[in-house]
This record gives sequence, structure tokens and C-alpha cells, in this order.
Amino acid sequence: MKTNPSIFNVFNHSDEYFEILNDSEFSRKYVLKQVLYILLFSFIYGIVMGSYNGVLQSLVTGVKIPSLIFLSIMVCFPALFVIQYMIGSTMTIFQMANIILSGFIVFTTIALSFAPIVVFFMITSDNYAFLKLLHVAIFTFSGIFAIKTIIDGLSFSCEKKNIYPKLGMKIFYSWVFIFAFVSSQLAWNLRPFLGSRDLPFELFRARESNFYVAVIQSAVNLFNPNQKTEVNPEETTIIEQPDTTQK
Repeated sequence: MKTNPSIFNVFNHSDEYFEILNDSEFSRKYVLKQVLYILLFSFIYGIVMGSYNGVLQSLVTGVKIPSLIFLSIMVCFPALFVIQYMIGSTMTIFQMANIILSGFIVFTTIALSFAPIVVFFMITSDNYAFLKLLHVAIFTFSGIFAIKTIIDGLSFSCEKKNIYPKLGMKIFYSWVFIFAFVSSQLAWNLRPFLGSRDLPFELFRARESNFYVAVIQSAVNLFNPNQKTEVNPEETTIIEQPDTTQK
């Protein structure tokens, strides 16, 4: 009789955990179980993230982070499943969903573990650009471990269960890049998450620029703290002030 392992066995008993996820008796139940944990952990992280700009931003960001995760999965998962099926995968939709969700269990758990560090920097520093880059770094770091977890799960299904084709591993790497682009674009459309204290509260910002330009601009602002910027609340754009110093 198979045991019913904890969700967190994915961290240190991955083979046992993936064996359970591949079992039809447990696969449906574990989809719901993992979804609930991901919702909880991402909500708490969002609360901490948004608290930089007050209670209202905190609550909104608490909803936006899990929304970002699950909307990204909903957009990208169908293509992955259909392509894997076409190349010979015999995994059910619940088995594949469980493996993908196991990666996000790892992602949200690691991200949440950084919450005390985020709080520390919010208390000791008021550098908006630094805090934005800190969250990007946390998401990137957590994402690396999430991808590794999913690869481990797919490899287990390929090598030990023989229900997943080796070609599927190569396709998955391409899917990761697609997922990264989709999630970053979606995050840009759902912003603000942190919320600048120099701007009035808005549920969503105007659609302009893109995520990658914003990260570069934050890095520039971080390493050039003397650069003066002016915020136009109506257009929610940052305009550089001209240098009026007489030469």
C-alpha cells in the first residue's frame, strides 16, 4: 500500500514524491493540494511585497502574485500537453499538471523563505529601484530551482515509468523560454506589484514600455542615485529632468 507523502517531500524525497504523482489514485487529489499551497504561499509573499506601499497595495499584490502564476500556467500549459501527447507521451493531464505544479511548490516556498530578507531591506532602506531588483532576483533564483524540480519529475517519468519520451525533455526547455516571456509580459500588464510611493495608487498602470526595459532602468537608477527624475502622475511615465547647470 502506497503512503501519502507530504507536499514538501518534493524537496528531499523526490523519487518517492514523483512516484505518487504518477499514480492515478493520487494524481487528482495532489493537483488540488498543490494548488492550495501555491495560492497560500504566493498570497503571503504578495502581501509582504506590496506592504512597501501600504495596506491597500499589500492586499492587491497578495492577489496579483498568485494570479500571475496561475494565469501564466493556464496560457502555456495546453501547448505543452498537446505537443507532448503528439510525440508519444502517455502521461495524463493530471500527471503532467502535478509535475508542473511541483515546480511551483518549490518556487513559492523558496520565494516565501526570502520574505524576512525583503522585510529587512524595506525597513532599513527606501531605495525603490533596489527593492524591485531584489524581487526580480528572488523570482529568478526560485525559478531556477523550480525548473530543476520539473526536469527531475519529467526525467523520472521518462526513465523509471516509461510514460514520457526523451524528445519531450528537449521540447520542455523551449517551453521554459516561452513561459518566461509570457509570465514577464503578463507581470508587466498586471503591475504595479511593489508600488512607487511617488505615484498615486492604481490597480494597473498604463501599458507602455516593457518588463526588460524597466529592469534595465531600475539597474541604472540603482547605480546612478544622483540622476534626477520627475514623475508625471497623469501619464505615469518617468521623464529625465534636463541638466540646467551652466558650463
